[in-house]
Formats: sequence, C-alpha cells, structure tokens
Amino acid sequence: MAIYRYTFYKSPNIGIFVKANDRIVLVPHGFADTKSDKLAEYLQVELVHASVAGTRLLGPMAVMNNNGILLPAIAEEEEVQWLREKTHLNVERLQSKLTAVGNLIAANDKGALASRALKESGQQIQDVLGVPVHYMDIGGFVQTGSMVVGTNTGAGAHPQASEDEVRKVSEALGVPAEPLTVNGGVPFLSSGIVANTKNVVVGSLTAGPELIMMSRIFQA
Repeated sequence: MAIYRYTFYKSPNIGIFVKANDRIVLVPHGFADTKSDKLAEYLQVELVHASVAGTRLLGPMAVMNNNGILLPAIAEEEEVQWLREKTHLNVERLQSKLTAVGNLIAANDKGALASRALKESGQQIQDVLGVPVHYMDIGGFVQTGSMVVGTNTGAGAHPQASEDEVRKVSEALGVPAEPLTVNGGVPFLSSGIVANTKNVVVGSLTAGPELIMMSRIFQA
C-alpha cells in the first residue's frame, strides 16, 4: 500500500472533486485524461466520469462505499441513471433537504457515521450503503462527513475530536481510528484525502509527519 500526493485543478483540495471506493473513482466530466488515468492508477480502480446536480463537486455531493452511492435530492435523473449504469452500484437520492451529503456522512463497508441532522433519513442511508448508521457530531462540528475519512482498514478523525469521539468513530466504522490533519494542518480531512483499501491519495501540501500518521492509520 502506498500514499501519493496529487492536485486537482491545481488545488490540493482533491477530495472536493473526487470520490472513490475499492473498484471505481468518480471524477468530473471533462477532467484531463492524463490526470484522470494517473489517479485511477494510484488507487488501482476503474475511472468513471460523473456530475452531481450539474456540478463538479463530487466529494461534498456524494457518499460512496462498495455497496452504494447516496446523492442529494437535487441530483438529476440522468446523473442517477448514468451512475447506476457505470458503477453497477445501488444509487439513490437521499430524501433530505440537505444537499452536501458527502459532508454529512462518512462510510466504509462496516458502518456509516452521519450528522444528527440526518436522523430522519437513517433507514435510507442504511438501505443504500448496506451498513448500520451511527449519529454523532465531532469536535463540536455537525459536518461529520467532512471530519472523518474511513476505509475498510482505518479511519482518520478531526484533530479536535475527543478521545471518546475517536473511540466511537472506531467502533462505528469497525477499524482503528486516530486524529489526523491533511495539507499541512487542514482539519477537514475529506477535503484532502481520497482513499481505499489499496492506496491513499492526498493533497500536494500534505506534510511528512501527516504522511507518517496516514501510513499508520490506513496501514499504507
């Protein structure tokens, strides 16, 4: 397993534009083939171009594990059908007025962590992603999906997460968890990390000590 530094549209905030699981990586339509191919090579997955609600912001607008993909209610029918066809996953719109579902839910194949704001959508989250759902805020923030990045081998949590919160992240996702930052101290992990059980891709500003922590957490 390896960790690679990467930029997307010359930005280290790669997680805003990309979503991945163990089989595919979603990138925006029109993104350069050479860069897309390199990203797919790093993660050892197939490449799928996509949009959500007409935007390139795939990270904040989607939740994905190896079972399914959740999109916001504003996603277009053509986008849903396209993703079903290309990924062969269970793809559904989340029945909620909240649109940045990727910022509100973190998931792997063992569990999902969701913002308390989505309690009414819990059954649908469980059905689409095929995992039990746990609700919590982290470090005083409700954007749980921004605070946690988890694979089937490990999870990183916002550096302000308490010991109890880190323990709950570990229990919910069924993997070891530790506090972490990315891109030289950014605490919102999903903005700069795209990971699966094969490899990890991080923003280009990620520092040496952060890479060491990630190697331990994700067993890279």
